[in-house]
Amino acid sequence: MRTLRLTVALTVLAGATYAHVGSPDIYLDGKAGPYQLFVTIRPPAVIPGVAALEVRSESPGVRDIRAVPLAISGPGAQFTPIPDELKASPQDAQFFTGSLWMMTTGSWQVRLTVDGPQGIGVLSVPVPSVARSTQRMQAGLGTLLGLLGIFLISGVVVMAGAAVREAKLKPGTLPDSESKRRGRIAMSIAFVIVLAAAWGGNAWWTSEANSYGQRVYKPLQMKAALDNNGILTLTLVDPGWMKPPPGRVALFTRKIDDLIPDHDHLMHLYAIRQPGLDAVYHLHPDLVDARIFRLSLPDMPSGNYKLYADIVHATGFPETLVATVNVPVFRGRALAGDDAAGFAKAWDQVPAANSAFILPDGYRMEWIRPAVLDAKQPIAFQFRLTDGAGHAPSDMALYMGMLGHAAFVKTDGTVFAHVHPAGSISMAALLLAQQHSTANTSMPGMEMTGMDHSGSKSAVLSNQVSFPYGFPAPGHYRLFVQMKHGATIETGIFDANVN
Repeated sequence: MRTLRLTVALTVLAGATYAHVGSPDIYLDGKAGPYQLFVTIRPPAVIPGVAALEVRSESPGVRDIRAVPLAISGPGAQFTPIPDELKASPQDAQFFTGSLWMMTTGSWQVRLTVDGPQGIGVLSVPVPSVARSTQRMQAGLGTLLGLLGIFLISGVVVMAGAAVREAKLKPGTLPDSESKRRGRIAMSIAFVIVLAAAWGGNAWWTSEANSYGQRVYKPLQMKAALDNNGILTLTLVDPGWMKPPPGRVALFTRKIDDLIPDHDHLMHLYAIRQPGLDAVYHLHPDLVDARIFRLSLPDMPSGNYKLYADIVHATGFPETLVATVNVPVFRGRALAGDDAAGFAKAWDQVPAANSAFILPDGYRMEWIRPAVLDAKQPIAFQFRLTDGAGHAPSDMALYMGMLGHAAFVKTDGTVFAHVHPAGSISMAALLLAQQHSTANTSMPGMEMTGMDHSGSKSAVLSNQVSFPYGFPAPGHYRLFVQMKHGATIETGIFDANVN
């Protein structure tokens, strides 16, 4: 019964999120050596648990793909277990599926080894491994187990009484009053013993459930405060995740003071005005203390803003922190550096199928829109930037080392995902994962942080960018897409109804 209860509890847990909000699946478009792969990983909701893998090879001739889970850093990154072979689809030889056990909480990677006509290629995909939430047992299953428990207790009590009352009688002999009395005493004693055992089992289960509850992911909390001068202060607070009970050893620890830059910034902050999602700001607060970020706000329309802050720990573990702030009418600074903004009509005042967005300087951003948008379906979202004459800009530039950035936001606030041309993963975590790969890896639309491309005049950047992603649930979404030409960061805004 103990094993059954533990198994039932693990199988009914369902997930929320870790990095991103409401969007736990991982999408990556990258190269394993010479082979272009589109990777989808659906992490388990519980740990230990099974992650589902889908890999599409866009390079022909791939014969074999093997996958193995590893820690991003530490001894676990060096000692590789035997990889599992992914299965090729009978209908599509370039589509592979499989599953992997994720055994412990932490910052992990799934290492893919590809074999084909051009030799061996390796690609490492960072995967945050966490238990994301718990749920109560379903009412029907709970009722069934309760009835079975009552039947089991009743059976033990009745058997104890029969054993004392009738076991020593000859066949056909009826028990006398003394035997019946001893039988009733035995049943009473058995009932007390079984009841005590049930109480002990419940106490054990409560202790185990509380212990597991400590391992269910609790994101860092963020408190936002805005002063009269337009200075936004963000304070990070640890809610106590992964602190073990007395006498137990922590399997994974999280710090606040170990953040690392992700394409040159310790924090990427999206501020989106509610409820219309009609104004968006992509900002970069500065760290002023171990757990305090500060930022002078730019000119912003007044209103209530939802804040989404992306950070990455030194272990490669990413998190998205959420807060709200009410912005009054005030005079702020001008946008500078990598900060950007975009404006549109409220999402409920425009068609949900727009494929073109006219930008303030006359430029135009187009979404090469798929015919159908379904939830949980991996898609390469493609966007193109043109000038007023419909031509590709001659001064296309990288925006923080990439051809673009995108944010996918569900209008009810349950989903937020900051996505790059390489995928939905953190670039800092991706670079950490690649350090231990045995082959070079490259990502479309991404250049490694710190490399100077300003002197390369022969390379002409594309005016088209692609973002690998899949909507996690049906509903209405707003997409914010940013691309750069010259010194101008453009923000296109698009809407979508997802089946």
